[in-house]
Amino acid sequence: MTVPQWMSQDARLRHHHHRDAQPGRSTEFPEWVSEPVRQAFAAVGIERLWQHQADAAQAAFTGHSVAMATGTASGKSAAYLLAAITAGLDHRVGFAVDRGPLDLDRGHSALYLAPTKALAHDQLRACRELGLNGWQPITLDGDSSDGERRFARESASFVLTNPDMLHRSVLPSHQRWTRLLSTLRYVVIDEAHRYRGIFGAQTAAVLRRLRRLAHHYGADPVFISASATLCDPGELLQRLSGISDVVEITEDSSARPGLDHLIWQPVDDPHHEAAELMARLVVEGRQVLAFTTSRVQAELVAVRAQQHAGQAVVRSYRSGYLAEDRRAIETGLQSGQVRGVACTNALELGVDIAGIDAVINCGFPGTLASLRQQAGRAGRAGADALAVLIPRPDPLDVYLCEHPELIFDAPVERTVLHPQNPQVLAQHVAAAAQELPLTEDDQRWFGPTLPSVLERLTTAGYLRRRPTGWYWTRPDRAVDSIDLRAAGGHSVEVVDEATGRVLGQVDPAAADRSVHTGAIYLHQGEPWLVADYLPAEHTALVRPGRDGYFTQALNHSDIQILDRLDQVQLGAGQVFFGTVELASQVTGYLRRDEQTGKVWDSTPLDLPRRTLRTQAVWYTVDAAALVGIPAKDLPGAAHAAEHTAIGLLPAFAPCDRWDIGGLSTTLHPDTGQLTVFVHDGAAGGAGFAEQGFTQIDRWLGATVDRLRGCPCVDGCPSCVVSPKCGNGNQPLNKAAAARLLELLVG
Repeated sequence: MTVPQWMSQDARLRHHHHRDAQPGRSTEFPEWVSEPVRQAFAAVGIERLWQHQADAAQAAFTGHSVAMATGTASGKSAAYLLAAITAGLDHRVGFAVDRGPLDLDRGHSALYLAPTKALAHDQLRACRELGLNGWQPITLDGDSSDGERRFARESASFVLTNPDMLHRSVLPSHQRWTRLLSTLRYVVIDEAHRYRGIFGAQTAAVLRRLRRLAHHYGADPVFISASATLCDPGELLQRLSGISDVVEITEDSSARPGLDHLIWQPVDDPHHEAAELMARLVVEGRQVLAFTTSRVQAELVAVRAQQHAGQAVVRSYRSGYLAEDRRAIETGLQSGQVRGVACTNALELGVDIAGIDAVINCGFPGTLASLRQQAGRAGRAGADALAVLIPRPDPLDVYLCEHPELIFDAPVERTVLHPQNPQVLAQHVAAAAQELPLTEDDQRWFGPTLPSVLERLTTAGYLRRRPTGWYWTRPDRAVDSIDLRAAGGHSVEVVDEATGRVLGQVDPAAADRSVHTGAIYLHQGEPWLVADYLPAEHTALVRPGRDGYFTQALNHSDIQILDRLDQVQLGAGQVFFGTVELASQVTGYLRRDEQTGKVWDSTPLDLPRRTLRTQAVWYTVDAAALVGIPAKDLPGAAHAAEHTAIGLLPAFAPCDRWDIGGLSTTLHPDTGQLTVFVHDGAAGGAGFAEQGFTQIDRWLGATVDRLRGCPCVDGCPSCVVSPKCGNGNQPLNKAAAARLLELLVG
């Protein structure tokens, strides 16, 4: 798709980057691929392989763990499927396996891990399209029937599941899964770039438990990771799996459509303009995805686009929808009946969508990896694709759009993943002890800190040491206290109080902010008023609401320093990295005009105080250095500096501003000085604050540049105003913030 003339002539088009089409390099199937398998692939249109597919398949077949990072729709699945099918159907692998003390041929199986259920089901459909009799793929998730679970345990050659199911169901019941574990030859980790931060650390611990149990039953699986957008695929797979010998496949040899990537500078609200562009492209006959950075905006963009799209069908898509709602939208996209979808990153992966003509990004999605993954959803065979980035008035968005080379030319971010996160590791070591008693030899799986972790768990009464090792002592299941997604408990169901119908679900970590009494909850474009929030019952009762406003929660936070792990001198201040405990409480909410964002009124709330132990980077400035800034301006200076720094940290660590938080004060009780904190939003830390500490000069330098460079007088969303401030963005002092940071970085 070339850029429409009306877009190319619009003054809002600020940057245009064109990527030429790529012809591709193909090759024959490896000689070890049997004729029936070749014919099956030919039947679905794959008569030859791209060179990177053949290279990856060959490495996996011969027993090397493989990390693939090639473009969206470059056929990465064919590479790991060839190895898995040959193992499961033809009973062949190209490396030695442990046949057990009786030298029995126990067959071969493979495990596929996806970050979402939708992706696993999409892959299952692709597997079944091959029509290979005797090869037995099956999905395993929370929706699986008893019969499907039994088949996965007893017969399946290829089990498609997710880390959560592996963690909660397979590993704790490993005695029932001995067939799979003892014959496990391949573990596929799809969309590997999603395993970052705390979710990555949790998954890394699960994979170490998996390797330990597979070894116990005589298997040593090869790991294969696949992602479209990684600069360090081999290192990521090493950190996820604990395996050191990894082959990287990064040269994409597939044929690629051309891509026109635009930066569109809005003159109106960016979400309004995203809806406008989507509607106009849809009316022209294009199929369009519009990615937003929040669930609320996905709903609003869909509503606005539908108002201008005539008869063309536009829908919203986000997490929290029930499975049947998600699948109806996915089917509509695949059939072409749905012409436009406004979505969160829930559609970044996991659904096989052919024929998308254009992708719109309403706001930078947090990382270049996500931006390119989302843009890669556009493109149909033989036609160029269109991708449009509409920046929000946000420090990071503005910074990147002022430096378009960082979007179009820079490599994607390194994936931040901390497998030795002490809180995460301790939980999974306890789970591993319940699965099999632990010994000191298990350092090969869990690393050198295992002895100290075992000591802590023993002292706390979770484990008991006996001559044969460490044993779990409690009657409950250790895994039930571990939430891989860091959601912190049961999801909150949103229920229509009149009918009892469940509309959707909300993560517990977000429930106090999003479904408190009085909140507006948007579902498929319709506003619902939360009539009663019942956190103890994991329920929010809703009734039809009124249009015209949305709600924003107000939050009070304080922070205690527990441990200083590192520190550096920086100008007139000191910068620290360490462990903190954050206490927060939703204290009320604002009603804001849907069109203008202006505050209508404020309502107090009485909700419980929540605590979180995590990691933070913080800096202090001595009072003597602050003499040039009036005392009355210091609270606004610290608060504004905090906001801008939070907004820009994703430029230096692969997170988005919703992964992190902050707090500032002119006199912190633990430091006795003006102190500004930026902290990870996940328990135990996610690695983002640590990454910020290592790049503190560049990070705070960019923060000063944003404050100086923004043309506003008193502060705006492009520099100091935050969309997630729990204090209603009060107080803020842009000029004083610049002077404060100049004391650190000049």
